[in-house]
Amino acid sequence: MKTLADLLVALVALQHVYIMVLEMFLWTRPAGLKAFAMKPAQAEATKVLAANQGLYNGFLALGLFWSLVHPSADFAFQLKLFFLGCVFVAGLYGGVTASKRILYIQALPAVLALILVLLAD
Repeated sequence: MKTLADLLVALVALQHVYIMVLEMFLWTRPAGLKAFAMKPAQAEATKVLAANQGLYNGFLALGLFWSLVHPSADFAFQLKLFFLGCVFVAGLYGGVTASKRILYIQALPAVLALILVLLAD
């Protein structure tokens, strides 16, 4: 069960690396425009905000990766709970304020990983 939980934590982390790249580097490019359903003018006007948001997604990913490699099992468990909780809350907020798709893209994987981490402990 722990291996499956760690695999899902890693997938959530990788997902946030991808979101970071989209928001920080591809926001005004075709991949970013398509991913966030925006027109070029809208993307250009919001690219600084998106880059800032992408940085935060990168921090979430780093925290999750940290939780996978930390040598103390107890502290690693706490890191997983904290960072998965942050991802889940961000996904809920985004789902309510921006797009319902975020509930499925961000919040659902985080809560599934969180459940597996709790069950594996």
